Amino acid sequence: MIKIGVLNISDRASAGIYSDEPGQACVALLREWLATPFDLDYKIIPDERAVIEAELRRMADDSGCCLVVTTGGTGPAPRDVTPEATAAVCEKILPGFGELMRATSLRYVPTAILSRQTAGTRGRTLIVNLPGRPKAIRENLEAVFPAIPYCLDLIGAARLATNEAAMKAFRPKN
Repeated sequence: MIKIGVLNISDRASAGIYSDEPGQACVALLREWLATPFDLDYKIIPDERAVIEAELRRMADDSGCCLVVTTGGTGPAPRDVTPEATAAVCEKILPGFGELMRATSLRYVPTAILSRQTAGTRGRTLIVNLPGRPKAIRENLEAVFPAIPYCLDLIGAARLATNEAAMKAFRPKN
């Protein structure tokens, strides 16, 4: 069975201070857009770099997730360390993901320039960092998702099919 990881990175959600809306919003989009059945590896953790790195490694190496999507920790605040943790565990950084997400967000808010989303690969796992607000999660993931199935093909990961009525993936014709 294909596994996908969703990692909500939030001090307050991990402490139970507020509900986990970002992570649940991300899961809802994946269920809407993917036609391929998948098992979910889901966790809420605090904004602690060592914890984030360990969880990303676990999801990629031990759990075998082909895709790990993080929510939160991508801003300029001192505790926002998700991109640093992602870079530390990835073998290749894919800056185009962050560039497209920021360009997309700039259509909605001028503060998108403060965002530091990124993506990278660790073995046969693609890790994508998203912001922490459900509306921004949808906007950003919608922008980059068409490239995700093909990226997974290129790194030798599981093949994901999308629900074409909701999300069209792009794959070059041979």
